[in-house]
Amino acid sequence: QVQLVESGGGLVQAGGSLRLSCAASVRTFSGYSMGWYRQVPGKEREFVASVSFGYDYTYYGDSVKGRFTISRDNAGNTVYLQMNSLKPEDTAVYYCAFSRVRPDNNGRMRPHSWGQGTQVTVSS
Repeated sequence: QVQLVESGGGLVQAGGSLRLSCAASVRTFSGYSMGWYRQVPGKEREFVASVSFGYDYTYYGDSVKGRFTISRDNAGNTVYLQMNSLKPEDTAVYYCAFSRVRPDNNGRMRPHSWGQGTQVTVSS
């Protein structure tokens, strides 16, 4: 079982920035896809961003394109989500996801492991 440990959530004002981190306890980190999803109470988990392995293609959900950036540090077994121009509707619990397969053409993953989640709250 892959362990994923997230950090970096918190409270920020609208227009501000946060960076989430997710450290994975896995060998050959570069050989797996990583991503971020988010969820608010009463709603389904929503795709935010993913990064494949190999060529490291990146994908984004429509609601975050142009504002969020996903990146990976293979040497440090860590994936990041840089979130800029945050909006109150970005408020959610953000989950890191790990997959042994590449995302589909729209970036959606088939996660094999999830992190515990980190709360992001954007005030207006």
